[in-house]
Amino acid sequence: MRERTDHFYDAIVIGGGHAGAEAAWAAANLTAPRGGRVALVTLDPTKIGVMSCNPAIGGLAKGQMVREIDALGGLMGLAIDATGIQFRVLNASKGPAVRGPRAQADKYRYAQEVQRLLRTRENLDIIAGSVEELLVEDGRCVGVSVKWRSGQVAKSCMNRQITTSPDHHITLRSNATVLTTGTFMRGLMHTGPRQTEGGRVGEAPAVGISGALRGLGFELGRLKTGTPPRLAAETIDFDGLERQPGDDVPRPFSEMTSMPTPRDGHPSAFPVLEQVCCWITHTNAAAHDAIRANLDRAPMYNGQIETAGPRYCPSIEDKVVRFADRSSHHVFLEPESLGTNEIYCNGISTSLPADVQELIVHNLPGCGRAKILRYGYAVEYDMVWPHQVDATCMTKRVPGLFLAGQINGTSGYEEAAGQGLIAGLNAVRFGRGEDLVRLTRDEAYIGVLLDDLVTKTPREPYRMFTSRAEHRLLLRSDNAPLRLTPMGRELGLVDDDRWAVYRERESAREALTDWLRETGREKWVKQPDVDAEAVLDVLPPLPLGEGWGEGNLNQHAGLEPSSNHTPPHPNPLPGGEGTGIAVEGLPAACYDRRVIEPLLADAQYAGYIERHRREIGRLVEREHAPLPTDHDYTTVRGLRNEAALTLNRFQPATLGQAARLAGVTPADLMVVSVAMGRARPLTPG
Repeated sequence: MRERTDHFYDAIVIGGGHAGAEAAWAAANLTAPRGGRVALVTLDPTKIGVMSCNPAIGGLAKGQMVREIDALGGLMGLAIDATGIQFRVLNASKGPAVRGPRAQADKYRYAQEVQRLLRTRENLDIIAGSVEELLVEDGRCVGVSVKWRSGQVAKSCMNRQITTSPDHHITLRSNATVLTTGTFMRGLMHTGPRQTEGGRVGEAPAVGISGALRGLGFELGRLKTGTPPRLAAETIDFDGLERQPGDDVPRPFSEMTSMPTPRDGHPSAFPVLEQVCCWITHTNAAAHDAIRANLDRAPMYNGQIETAGPRYCPSIEDKVVRFADRSSHHVFLEPESLGTNEIYCNGISTSLPADVQELIVHNLPGCGRAKILRYGYAVEYDMVWPHQVDATCMTKRVPGLFLAGQINGTSGYEEAAGQGLIAGLNAVRFGRGEDLVRLTRDEAYIGVLLDDLVTKTPREPYRMFTSRAEHRLLLRSDNAPLRLTPMGRELGLVDDDRWAVYRERESAREALTDWLRETGREKWVKQPDVDAEAVLDVLPPLPLGEGWGEGNLNQHAGLEPSSNHTPPHPNPLPGGEGTGIAVEGLPAACYDRRVIEPLLADAQYAGYIERHRREIGRLVEREHAPLPTDHDYTTVRGLRNEAALTLNRFQPATLGQAARLAGVTPADLMVVSVAMGRARPLTPG
């Protein structure tokens, strides 16, 4: 009989991807003040934080989620700010609500930084092993059975030694367990007819956990995602290709990353790494012809893969079939690291055979002689249909078991990380007997994501878009700290240092608002053509003093050394009114774009925001009215059969969630509301 050793943790996290890293970080931060411990179990600790596909963080809607994760004390923003090699704001020419910060990463340094950050948490044990069994007692998850990887215990990653016996099985017991398996549950990779078991190239799949979940009664599904080929940079002719540089003034993701301000008197340490350029090329008719001629060899079309892939990030073969009228598609050539020659071909994800991938690549302008370092592939993996999960990330079937990331049917690092943070937070709260946290649709994109997952069963990997958020005017990237940092502080996720930064910027925001009112610029800032640069141009320069000198004035305010104390554009109000008022005593933080931009957006969207808030107010009562999550709706008199079956399947936690279920009508909500003893029937607003 195998020896089994018990170790107790406040929370156990399974999987070291982006969901697992955020879950472990949140749980460790919450438990440290009380002397608690957290375990992160992963097949290979050196792969924690690895970017399996594109070497980038953020983008449209995704960038908003990264800012939300940071506002709640997460690690993704810190990691990308330290390792980004190109920072750009997408949709910069459009309104603040749809702008998306994005950063190209040095993917190797990114993973190393995530691992470094996790190692700073002394109460976090990182364990190399595979979880073979979920331990359930009295219907509640109380731990896991772990098998060490043969001959490896990853001492360098662990904060304390648990055992050193190869092939040793141990039992880890806990108050709650977070499962974040990514694409590894029975992962199967496809390149043409060649099939290889694994969740990533060179990494084994997690096999036993699927059986364990089925044994607990969970309904599993299977989804597919994919990745494109990687090229050798020195074999690409970049001359003649369209350049895609980063922003002149890069914006960090994290509130904790410094930017130059008048107080600094010197450039900040951001960006940390050398900044690079990306390039744009495109497919052509010859490549499309080669794809069509080989569809019988494409796993997606010859029956080898039967699962659904991401509709909004399709493979190149899928694009050619679905958009037959298009003669070309953009392909973005993106460096993967400062230390390697790898170029990521964003736009031609594929599982076609290697010889067809060669034809596609060599038909791209600039890539006629390109060497393929690694061929693209598709990967199929098991997941849990998320109608079995609550918006807190806890499963409805097994209390104490939380799911986060691609196991819930999502795609993308940012979607995974957002779920991981919520799962780690709620795992700790569950163990303490505290109420679990649900973010609502008007509070965060993370709230939209989780609400969509639990009310709309995805039949393809779910990806976040700004169009999914009906309250996107309120859910901007610039105001994420204003929305969520006070909540994060109350929940224990935001530490003293982050809270001090938040309060400093809030004080500066109030001071700047007062200054704009006192100088008669209240109406001026509401004009749509007024941006942060315009505001910086009219702010009075701070007096020369500590940290200041003749050649050391605020470059962001547009001041030249010779201008000294004179504003460059005295009071440039519409119509030329004013006399160049300069108010002494503005805090240096007023010159930070992270203070100015949300203030401007709130002013320019004021009418729309007020209308949104009124609409939200009308919906709040229904949104938060609780429903039992174990009710048999077929017993509700007067409820239509279709509605009863839908409600039984999803078991919504609130009337708001019930209202968003396909097949549930306003009349059904009235019946349910009355049956649950509501004084007033609640119907959609």
